Amino acid sequence: MTGNPRLGRLFAGMIALLAGGAVVLQVLLGVESVQAQGRSALDGVVLVFSYFTVLTNTLVAIVAGASALLGERNGLLTRAGTRAAAAIYIFVVGAIFAALLTGLRETHGLDRLADDTLHRVVPVLFVLYWLLFVPKGQLRWRDPVAWMLYPLLYVAYSLLYGALSGRYLYPFGDVSVLGYGRALANGALILAGFLVLGMIVVAIDRAMAPARST
Repeated sequence: MTGNPRLGRLFAGMIALLAGGAVVLQVLLGVESVQAQGRSALDGVVLVFSYFTVLTNTLVAIVAGASALLGERNGLLTRAGTRAAAAIYIFVVGAIFAALLTGLRETHGLDRLADDTLHRVVPVLFVLYWLLFVPKGQLRWRDPVAWMLYPLLYVAYSLLYGALSGRYLYPFGDVSVLGYGRALANGALILAGFLVLGMIVVAIDRAMAPARST
């Protein structure tokens, strides 16, 4: 059972605006920060978009925006599988922030606004959107394997970025502190978590699917 389609499109549009606005704000703040260190604006853009949080909020903004504009018309961005995958990715953003990253740095003003929107507000709203408005009963048990491609590519990218720049973006992937063995093991655990979450989402999708008439 899903909510009113018109309300769902409005809700998706609100999420798209929040996520997109927070990403733009984070980029502006990141560029300002690196320029204060004598580095280029491009360095700031690359750094900001190297974070899983920013990439995933960008993805959510695109998927939610497409859902707001197109509704349930079939397309890559509006498929049930795409929206379920985006819900998993942004849920992980919020969960990892709450469990491991909260309090690691103190933020104020616009930094705090961007931080809270990207890590708290958008994850909660998009998961609610998936639960309440995305049609259920269309997911397959094999879908979670495909959904792992994005986090797998990100883990590989983050290790490459760290090796080339000397800056590791997350403490659980910091090779300079943990070594490659521990960092790769942490990456494998995170990927396993994505797979488990994917299976849970498919189970929820099937449980919430409308009963078939006989």
